[in-house]
Amino acid sequence: MNRKCPVSIIITTKNEAGAIGILLSSINKQSYKNIEVILIDNSSYDGTLEIARQFLNVKIYSLGPERSAQRNLGARKSKGKYLLFLDADMELTSDVIKDCVEVAEKENLSGVVIPEQSVAINFWGKVKAFERSFYSEKGDPVTDAARFFLRQVFFKVGGYDESITGPEDWDLPDRIRERGFKIGRSSEKIYHHEQDISLIILFKKKFYYGLNAHKYLTKHNIPVFSPKTIYFLRPLFYKSWVRLLKHPILSLAMIWMLLLELVGGGLGYIAGRIKE
Repeated sequence: MNRKCPVSIIITTKNEAGAIGILLSSINKQSYKNIEVILIDNSSYDGTLEIARQFLNVKIYSLGPERSAQRNLGARKSKGKYLLFLDADMELTSDVIKDCVEVAEKENLSGVVIPEQSVAINFWGKVKAFERSFYSEKGDPVTDAARFFLRQVFFKVGGYDESITGPEDWDLPDRIRERGFKIGRSSEKIYHHEQDISLIILFKKKFYYGLNAHKYLTKHNIPVFSPKTIYFLRPLFYKSWVRLLKHPILSLAMIWMLLLELVGGGLGYIAGRIKE
């Protein structure tokens, strides 16, 4: 592996004082050291930036209103051969960047998917973690979204689509694949620290993401009724039916949660189409 390949880590924040220190500490503990850290903040007022400034070599810029624009600014300010985009509530295992560079260089990849493991603090957080565990165990072509990209290819395909919020994590890797570039998968993982999740919060989040979902679906010619949009059409749940039976309470709660998220996203989709 060529340890001379610089990696730029780009973090987007908005009032993440409770989480940003954990992420930056995990970055400092990376076994791969040829990195730079760029933080793009959207008008935080809770002490996020004060915490970030305690860490050396964190370059801080301000921009809003959405994370796609923040990420693109971070990419423009970066110098790395590879770009890694992170949310503030994440935590890296010590060899994440090392493994991403290694697999990208070895397999000539333009993007790398990093499996995520949710860390929950309440019941609905545990339910969300249970759902996400189905996607992360062996990977899922329907839901996998790369976070680690070859800089040259990132700019060649135009970076993140700033008109999309939510599905932009799928949109960018989709465009990379459509241009004939390869995306692989890391053997390391990211810990995703779930916030104080409630059904209302999840419903509102899916409604908000649904407002621009039609732009993503139209762009990639994806049917409205497909595994991308309808959770219950995703094969991996049915392939893991034994696991569902082993955890009846979590499984029933997950079905209820996904139903509410589906309704929230659907209403957002309808509202977005009407507004357009």
